[in-house]
Amino acid sequence: MTQVKCGREITLKIPAASMRRRSAETGITPGDTLGWLGLLCRAAFIGLSVSLIMAVLILLGASEAQAAEAPPGLVLYGPAGEPMGPAPQLRTDVTIEVTGMLVRVRVEQRFSNPNGAWVEGVYVFPLPEDAAVDRLQMRYGERLIEGEIQERRQAEKTYQHARAKGQVTSLLDQQRANIFTTAVANIPPGETVTVQIEYQQPVRWLEGEFSLRFPMVVGPRYIPGRPLQSESGTATAHGWAADTDQVPDASQITPPVVVGAAEGFNPLQLRVVLHVGLVLADIDSPYHPVRVEVLAPGEYAVELTDGAVAAERDFVLRWRPTLAPQPAAALFNEQWQGRHYSLLMVMPPRPEALPQGRGRELILVVDTSGSMHGASIEQARVALLSALQRLKPGDRFNVIQFNHTLRQLFDRAMPVDQASLQRARSYVRGLKADGGTEMLPAMRRALYDPTASGLLRQVVFLTDGAVGNEQAMFEAVAQDIGDSRLFTVGIGSAPNALLMRRAAQLGRGTFTYIGSTDEVEDKVAALFAQLSAPVLTDVQLRWDAEEPDGSVVQTPLPVPDLYAGEPLVVAVESGRRLRSVHIEGRLGTQVWRHTARLQGGADGAGVHALWARRMIDDWMARQVTGEDRAAVRDAVLRLALEHHLVSRYTSLVAVDKTPRRPSSGELQSAAVPARLPAGWSADAVFGRLPATATPAPLFMLLGLLGLALGWLVRERGA
Repeated sequence: MTQVKCGREITLKIPAASMRRRSAETGITPGDTLGWLGLLCRAAFIGLSVSLIMAVLILLGASEAQAAEAPPGLVLYGPAGEPMGPAPQLRTDVTIEVTGMLVRVRVEQRFSNPNGAWVEGVYVFPLPEDAAVDRLQMRYGERLIEGEIQERRQAEKTYQHARAKGQVTSLLDQQRANIFTTAVANIPPGETVTVQIEYQQPVRWLEGEFSLRFPMVVGPRYIPGRPLQSESGTATAHGWAADTDQVPDASQITPPVVVGAAEGFNPLQLRVVLHVGLVLADIDSPYHPVRVEVLAPGEYAVELTDGAVAAERDFVLRWRPTLAPQPAAALFNEQWQGRHYSLLMVMPPRPEALPQGRGRELILVVDTSGSMHGASIEQARVALLSALQRLKPGDRFNVIQFNHTLRQLFDRAMPVDQASLQRARSYVRGLKADGGTEMLPAMRRALYDPTASGLLRQVVFLTDGAVGNEQAMFEAVAQDIGDSRLFTVGIGSAPNALLMRRAAQLGRGTFTYIGSTDEVEDKVAALFAQLSAPVLTDVQLRWDAEEPDGSVVQTPLPVPDLYAGEPLVVAVESGRRLRSVHIEGRLGTQVWRHTARLQGGADGAGVHALWARRMIDDWMARQVTGEDRAAVRDAVLRLALEHHLVSRYTSLVAVDKTPRRPSSGELQSAAVPARLPAGWSADAVFGRLPATATPAPLFMLLGLLGLALGWLVRERGA
């Protein structure tokens, strides 16, 4: 055995017989070979050493710059770990009013400027994915300015013009259906500008329980793709990520993140008033402690016990009526600008009427990327183990995990038996969260069905959804779903509900949110009740109006499958008031019919906005199935302008006509940082984000060239 020293700790061991054989074949002596091997090894060792030294120097330089420039008490992450500069302070107050099944929300954002210069603040924040945002007001001093709805490019021009003239102005943009941006320009030194945003949404009803969710934070997103030549030039492009070919608006959905901020940084206060007209058996907020006050019979006020809280996890409120029977139907009507609008909820047959479920092929997919580090991966492990426990003989299953790579437990779905389950449990207990979030290959792999076994094929996808390429995910589901059903499970304190709810809709399944390990067992049990079989499939609706005029526009269309405990909720626009709706579907192999009378019902302001928002979502979804993008844009723009809604193609803008900033005053622009969602690890999250690699190959090459040059000099000298 011959040894070649490459450095203090590196030694190559080469069999002597092999060396002699290669010498006989090539004519090169073992001494020559060993010399060259030694030279190459030393070059590699020196190159590696140089790269490590340079990497350490770069990190030390970045750390020194960050320590020198970061605002006191704040650590803001930019694309290379650099601070994003001074930011205005923000305080948010949220007021939620619930009347029956309709929710009206006012979000008040107060931008304060503690600096000596005039400032523009840009704040990226979440709203519910089904929010119909229809109002913007800006208050500065004693002045109250109402926002105007404009086509997005025009609104941007209006804002930029007012910004340049020194007028106080604000702009509300939608980046995703659940991500919005407020930009406020010309905030005077030491003063405050208040922006009020209002939206409408429906209450959710599931298994005898009403609920609503208010998201508080946009978590960092994994941004795949190659950087584009030029980043977005819009007023709201202040993100830490560059735009890429897969996420062309990355700079608008990645707010800078503050880690380790002092208590009270960007606080949020919240109050809910319930006008339910019923005695409630229980009011519960699973993720925030609350205090409840009875204002009157059937009327309650709910406030956060801790007052203002850190905006780092979603707020959820649930309430359950006392001894109330399952509602057969609920109806809300509104007459607006000569048209009639209705929001209808109809309960499907009770689960007891379900036929016996057949065998299933269950594909469990789990996100093990860096954003799932900590509490999220713990919740995912518990959920997967609970799911495995509910499998039955005759079922087949597989487990797929993904981060920057994709791995699966078995090559294909395997029958349920003691050995396969034991192997799966061991695999799940060993799951760890680290790396990037390449979700698209995992979705395509999970939906791919090579066997066509004839079993009921169901895909359960567990993730926090922290990716920026949602549209690509929707297209994958629409193209690959086949006969499978997709059920999404949102994990963690701030999941991307837009991605998971819309993917589940396209996959004819449901979306479940798990925000705590304490509720995993109950949520998984409820999910498996739905997995047993859809209650109704092939659902059709036929509407009767008082005076038919041939114009009834319904959303959603087509109606999705219905599952146990979830109602059918549709919104409809008609030329005349509707009298009844005839519902028909398949219950197993039998036809089920029901007629709901629509006489009466409660009046509800804003039903037209909910209908329009749902229609906009339907049009945006048509892009996935190949609808012409220009036709989609025209339809969305018409609906949004008519109903005064913020959309992908419209924005709200407010301008104080009186210039405030003097022409000589410089305007500084800064992004308002967000917190990391609760339970997220900065090291795990930002370690997984795409970043520029260290130039180790270059340093290695330089090391090799240097050694080669030194060898040539030595040979010449010899």
